[in-house]
Amino acid sequence: MHTCRNCNQSFRTELALELHRDTCKKGQLFCQECGDRFREGDATQDGWHYECPNEDCDGEGLEDDLYHVDDVRTATH
Repeated sequence: MHTCRNCNQSFRTELALELHRDTCKKGQLFCQECGDRFREGDATQDGWHYECPNEDCDGEGLEDDLYHVDDVRTATH
């Protein structure tokens, strides 16, 4: 079994998991460098190394520059 690390849904094949990752609603990422939001699948080629898909941005690394939207807290004054 293959399990999505974002929503814990399980799949019988790795292909099914990969297809799900592109649409997983809990898989949204936020780049603190440029402020863009994007799907997790757009930020990685191999599932281990992440970088912002915005060509003008140097943001990379989960929890370095890229965060899951659910983990981001809006600061208020």
